[in-house]
Amino acid sequence: MDHPTVRRRSSSALHTAEPWPITPFNRLFAPIYLLAVLALLYRHVTNLLLLLPATTFALLIADLVLAFMWATTQVFRMNPIRRREMVENLNDVVGGEESELLPGLDVFICTADPHKEPPMGVVNTALSVLAYDYPRDRLAVYVSDDGGSALTLFAFVEAAKFARRWLPFCERNGVVERNPVAYFELANGAHPVSGEVEEIKNMYESMKHKVEHVVETGKVDDQYIDGPKEQEAFGKWTHHHFTKQNHPTFIQVLLDGNNDKDVDGHALPNLIYVSREKSTNSPHHFKAGALNVLLRVSAAMTNQPIVLTLDCDMYSNDPGTARRAMCYFCDPNLGPESSAYLQFPQKYRGINKNDIYAGEYQRLFQIQAMGFDGLRGPNHVGTGCFFRRRAFFGPPSSPVEPELVELGPDHVVESESIGSDSVLELAHKVAGCNYENQTDWGSKIGYRYGSLVEDYYTGYRLHCEGWKSVFCCPKRAAFMGDAPISLVDMLNQQKRWDIGLLEVAFSKFSTLTYGVKSSAGFLMGFGYCQFAFWPSWSIPLIVYSFLPQLALLNQVHVFPKATEAWFWLYPFLFLGAYVQDMLDFTIVGGTFQRWWSDQRIWLLRGLTCHLFGSIEYFLKFLGIAAAFNVTSKVIDEEQSKRYDQGIFEFGVHSPMFVPPTVAALISLLALVQGLAVLAVRGGGLADAPLLQLLVAGFGVVNGWPIYEAVALRSDNGRMPVKTVVVSVALAWACYVAASFVFK
Repeated sequence: MDHPTVRRRSSSALHTAEPWPITPFNRLFAPIYLLAVLALLYRHVTNLLLLLPATTFALLIADLVLAFMWATTQVFRMNPIRRREMVENLNDVVGGEESELLPGLDVFICTADPHKEPPMGVVNTALSVLAYDYPRDRLAVYVSDDGGSALTLFAFVEAAKFARRWLPFCERNGVVERNPVAYFELANGAHPVSGEVEEIKNMYESMKHKVEHVVETGKVDDQYIDGPKEQEAFGKWTHHHFTKQNHPTFIQVLLDGNNDKDVDGHALPNLIYVSREKSTNSPHHFKAGALNVLLRVSAAMTNQPIVLTLDCDMYSNDPGTARRAMCYFCDPNLGPESSAYLQFPQKYRGINKNDIYAGEYQRLFQIQAMGFDGLRGPNHVGTGCFFRRRAFFGPPSSPVEPELVELGPDHVVESESIGSDSVLELAHKVAGCNYENQTDWGSKIGYRYGSLVEDYYTGYRLHCEGWKSVFCCPKRAAFMGDAPISLVDMLNQQKRWDIGLLEVAFSKFSTLTYGVKSSAGFLMGFGYCQFAFWPSWSIPLIVYSFLPQLALLNQVHVFPKATEAWFWLYPFLFLGAYVQDMLDFTIVGGTFQRWWSDQRIWLLRGLTCHLFGSIEYFLKFLGIAAAFNVTSKVIDEEQSKRYDQGIFEFGVHSPMFVPPTVAALISLLALVQGLAVLAVRGGGLADAPLLQLLVAGFGVVNGWPIYEAVALRSDNGRMPVKTVVVSVALAWACYVAASFVFK
C-alpha cells in the first residue's frame, strides 16, 4: 500500500488504514538517539590508544553491532499503520455470500512426525478450516504428511467421517470455535448443553480415543479399518514397508466435493491427504519442499487462486477469517501486486500470565509487522498467511511459466472429480522426489530454497521481486496455536531460526547487499537486516554479560566514573532504548510484566540460541551438516503445571544452559565483591565503578530464575547437577583468565 499520512478509506469501503499515534515521537527521538550513539562510538575510538586496547576494542565491536541493530529497528518505527476491515460490506462488493466473484481457496497444512505433532492436533486444525464460513465448492484442504505415516492417514480418515456431522452442526448453531477441542474442552460451559451437543461430543471423543490408541500402539489395527478402500490404503504401509525417508508418493482423496455430502445432504469441501515421495538419495528441502509439492498437487486438482498456509497446530479461531482476507483480494481498487499475500499474526493459547518465555513474540508478529506494513507490507511468518497463487510464479510484471501448463496459476481445472484417474496421475507425477530436477521450483517458482526459515526467505524474495503484502490484525485472533512451554524446546526452535537467517544473511541474496538494492527499496531491504542478522545480538550480549563484571572483579574501570561528563551518556542510551521498547510493547496491548519477560528472554537468547545457532551455521558452512528438529507439540503435565506457575524449566542437561549460568554466577560474584569493596573503602560513589555495579546488578536481577534452578528448587525442573558443575568450573576459569588479562 502507499504510505498513509491520514486516515483513509477505500472507495469500496472494504478496509481502512491509519497511522500509529506514537510515530511523531519516534521520528523526533531517532535523530537525538543517533547523536548519542555516535558520541559513544567516538569515545571508544579515541580511547583505543589511551586505555586498555583489547577491552575498548571489544566494547567498540559490541556497540557497533548494537548501533546497527538499533538502526534497522528504526525502519519499523518510521511509518507503522493499523488496518481495519469492513467484512459486512464484502457481499455488496462481490454480489452475495455465494457469489462466483469470491475466489476459491486452497488450504495447506503441513505435519512431519505423528509422535512430535500429535495427529489429533492436526485433525483439529483441518476441521477448523473445513468449517469456514465460505462457499464449500470453493474450499479445498490439503494435508502434507512429510512423515509418510499410516497413523496420520488414519486420523484423517476418521476426521473425514466426523466432518460430515461437524460442519452442519457448526453452521446450524452459529459456532465460532470450530476447532472441536476448543469448542468442547476450552469453552468451560459457555455453550448450552443439548442432546445434539452431547451426541457430537461423544462422536469426537470416540474418534479421539481411536486415533490416540493407534498412535500409542504404532499401528492401525484391523478393527479400525472400514471397508476394502481403507484396507487397500493402509495395506500399502504393511506390504511395502514404508519408512519416513523412503516411500513412494501417496495421495488419498478423503472428501470429494463433487460426490461427498454431509448429513444434511449438502456438498462437502475437498479434503486431500498428500505424502510426497521421499528418498535418501534426493534432497527434500524440508517444509519448503513439502509446500511446493502441495502447490503442484493442488494445481493439478483444484488450482484455486488463493492459498492459505497453516502450521499443523495453528487452528482457525474465527470462521469468518477467509471473508476478512477477501476484503483485500477482492478490492477492485487494489492491483494484484498490492497483495501478494495477507499475513495474520500468530497468537497462542495457554501462555502463562507473565509469558515467561516471551512466547507471544509480540515484537516479531505484531510490532514489526505493523512497521513493515507502512512500507511494502509485512514479512511472512510461516503460518496464517493467505497468498495469491500468482505471486509464486515470478514478479508482477514478468511471470515465470512453469514447466507444465497445468501447474500455472491461470490454468482452469476441468470439472471432473478430483479423484479421477487422470487427475491423480498428474498429481502423483508432480509429487515425485526427482520432479523438480532441471526446473525453476525453489529458485524462481514457489517457496524458495536455501534457508531453513523458508517463510522469511520466501516473503523477502517476493518483496524483492516487486510484490507488496498486507498485515491484518483483527481484535479476535484469526488463528490460535500452541507455544513451546519448555525452555529448551523454545531455544532449539530459535536456534533453527538463527541458522536459517544466517543462511540468508551470507547468501547472494543477502539483505545487506541484494535486498537494499532490489525492487523492495532501501528501507525494506534494511529492515529485513533486522531479521537476517538476528543472531548477531549474541556479540554485544556476550560482551556485556562478561567483560564489565570480570573487570569489576579485578577492580578495573571500563566505564566513566560518575564525576565524568561521559557517565551520563550510558544511562541515556540504556533508558532511551528500554523505555521506547516498552512503549512499543505496551501500546499494542502488552503488559509491563510481559515486556519484562520479553527483554529477559532477549538477553537469554543472546547467550544461548543466538550463540549456538551461529556456531552451528559456521560448522554447516564448513561441511558439518546441521540436523532439522521438529519442535515437540507433546505436553508433559508436570512441566505444564510449573509453566502455569511461572517457573522456568531447566530440567534437561543442555550445553545451551551453560553460558547463561556462567554469566549469572559471575554477575553475582562481581556484584557482591564490588559492593563489599565499596563498603570497606568508603569514599562515596564519585570514584566507584558505578556503571559496572549497575550492569552486574542488572545481570543478577535477570538471572534470578537461574539462581532458583541452581540452588533453591527440588522439583524436576531444577538445573541438572552436571550443568551446575560445568558452569561453576567455567565461571572459575573465566575469573582466573581475566585476572591475567587485566593485570
